[in-house]
This record gives sequence, structure tokens and C-alpha cells, in this order.
Amino acid sequence: MIMSGYNAVLARNTTNAPENMGPYSQTAAFSHYNNLSAQLPIDPASGQLVAGGVKEQAEQSFKNIKAIVESIDHVMDDVVRITIFLKNIADLDAVNQVYATFFPAYRPALTTVAVAALPLGALVQVEALVSNGEGTIPNAPQAGDLVKIAKNIEKAPISPLSTQTVAFSHYNNISAQLPINPLSGQLVAGGVKEQTAQCLKNVKAILEGIDVPFDDIVKVNVFLKNFADIDAVNEVYTTFFPDSAIARAVAYFPARTVIAAAALPMDALVQIEVVVSHGDGTPPQAVEDRHGIVIKANNTAAAPKDRLSTQTVAFSHYNHLSAQLPLDAASGALVAGGIKEQAAQCLKNIKAIVESINHQLADVVKVNIFLKNIEDIAAIDEVYATFFPTGTPARRIVGVAALPGNALLQIDAVVSHAEGTAPQA
Repeated sequence: MIMSGYNAVLARNTTNAPENMGPYSQTAAFSHYNNLSAQLPIDPASGQLVAGGVKEQAEQSFKNIKAIVESIDHVMDDVVRITIFLKNIADLDAVNQVYATFFPAYRPALTTVAVAALPLGALVQVEALVSNGEGTIPNAPQAGDLVKIAKNIEKAPISPLSTQTVAFSHYNNISAQLPINPLSGQLVAGGVKEQTAQCLKNVKAILEGIDVPFDDIVKVNVFLKNFADIDAVNEVYTTFFPDSAIARAVAYFPARTVIAAAALPMDALVQIEVVVSHGDGTPPQAVEDRHGIVIKANNTAAAPKDRLSTQTVAFSHYNHLSAQLPLDAASGALVAGGIKEQAAQCLKNIKAIVESINHQLADVVKVNIFLKNIEDIAAIDEVYATFFPTGTPARRIVGVAALPGNALLQIDAVVSHAEGTAPQA
């Protein structure tokens, strides 16, 4: 829907952080969120990785985030979520020590995962989601100010390094949940099925603690230690989704991305992260009495469909897209060719989904690329720039050990909603 109060995607860059090494922006804001590109441990003055080990690299990554945040007149306490990608899970404690110095009091929602590779051979990469607009908490909050609501629920695992859920505007951002029994603080007994169930039980406990139904989840990210476990994970997944009679009636599944992790904290087999509506998001597909803000799920025949996810789920000012593989929508098969052809197909699928909801690629605020071979970045950028010639969206690239169907990459995206598409002249 195009409204008179047109909101444009706002891309911003600062020289105090590394200049972009590809067609993307340091931060892309829309509505009440700034989506930051993942930051590598690059010294902005030299354009090179900083000297030293993982501690020095983690510190530089966080310094780069802080420089970007401050360049848009925000502070680190406006960060809603942090995602840390590690090359070696053994470096977790060292990175956490650095992380804690940047968030000495308030701790955002947090996801930590080890991946197969990072750009430039880095040991760590850090990404942030930041509030926008009224996000900086004033000394004396006034009526109408938007402030973060950070909560921990006793019935789910509590970590000294993160807050279970951080709400801002119309979204709750939930820390990635490991398969930890909240009573014992240990991993649950059993295999991947039991661990998947515990992750989702922890998510459900957090949502119940903030009076939000399970079917208000708009996006799920599943991190798997062994990609071969996906069928077992899906078997459990379908016992949790759809959760309510209303959701079952419309066969609602959130948008979803499944990511192969090199390793997870506590040597877990699975970790699950979710994004949840906040405010008037309940229930799916139903008209609300107050503001009419509803979860809107959409699929198009112009892009591949998946039985366990919706191509795009909109709530408030954002559309969250499921990860797109390089599949031909008509045949359901991988496209012929190499990395360039596969990258083009992923982006064609994203374009088809975006256009099916009356938007355009200029409305994309964030792109996440998962690569089988990290060396393919330059080839991908060549294709990517033809879809995003202005380089507006923020971006993340990580290397993964496996992808469905032996694909070479998968891509998901976050897209503005409602007033995102520019009115026609």
C-alpha cells in the first residue's frame, strides 16, 4: 500500500568505519530500525585486517559497529540484537570478554555461531540491529517516546551475556535459543530431535512470559551442526507450527532460513532464533480491533514454494523473506551453470517475491548471503550489482559447509513494507 507519508529506505555510511568492500551500505534504515552490514575486523584507516588474534579482531569489529551507530546519532545501548560469527568456536570465551566491554550494563539479544569461513579469512564478524528514530533513551522518557523493552523469563535459560527478548516498536527480537533445560542449565539428554524440541520450548516459554502467542513468530533461523539432521528437525518443527486453530486454518508457517553451522555453543546440535511481532500482531490473518496491524503471509507461484515456510511474512513496516535457493520456480530444480547463474536465480526469486507484494528491490534493507565457497564473493558481487545497482541494502556474507541440494549459495532478505515503494511520478 502506498501512502502519502512515503518513507524511503535510508542508506548511510561513515568514514569512521571501513569503506564497503562491495555493493552495500554500512547501515540501511527504514521505519524504526537500522539494519547494519556485518562488520569485519578491518582498520578503517588501512582497509586491512587488524594485527593480532581473535581478541583484537573482535574489538575492531565492535569498534566499527560503534562508529556506525554513533555516526547516525545513536548509542550502543540502542542496539537491539547482536550476531557474532566465529571461525573457531573455541574462541567464544575470548570474544565474549570483548563483547562485554561494549555492553557493560544493558545486554542486547544475542546469537553466536561458528561458520565454515568468513570474508578475508577473518576470525570473527559481528552484526548489529539498531533502533531508529526515537531509539536513544532520553534521560526522562516522555509520552510517546519509543523505548526498548528488555526482558528475561525464568522459565527459559538466562544468560549473563544477553537478554532473552528485546522489544522495540513492533518487533520482539529473541536471543538464539540453545537446547538448554532451564532448570539444570545443561543441554537436554538425547539427540537432535530432543534438542530441537527444547529450543522451541524455550522460545515458547519466552513468548508466554511476554504474553505473545507462538504464532506471532514471523521469522525463524535454524542453525544446524549437521545438515543431514534437517529431516529430524523438521519432524519436530511441525509439532510446534502451526500452533493455534487460527494458524492451522490458514496453514501458517513463518518465513525460515536453515543455516549449516560449523559449531554451536556448548557443542549443541541445533540453535533456533526467532523474530516476533510486538503490539497488535495477534493473531495471524485476523483483523485487530485497535490498529489493524496484522501478520500477512504471502506466497507466489513465481518463486519456489516450501511446505514448511512462507516466502514472505509481513508485520508492521517489514517483510521477512525465507531463504531462497537457486531453484527454478517452474521445475523446482537447481538452475544449470555455476555460481553466477545460481546467484542470479536466487536474486530472481527474491525479486519475484518482492514484486508479488507490490514492492521493488529498492525496498530491500538487508540481504544475507550464505556461501558454499567464500572465494565466490567477487563473482557474486558482479551479479549482485545488477540487481542492486545503488548498493543500498546492508549485507552479510558467511561461508557455510553445506546447503540444501548441494547448492552453492542461498540468500534471504528483509524488505520494507507499506510505504516502502516510491510513488510513481
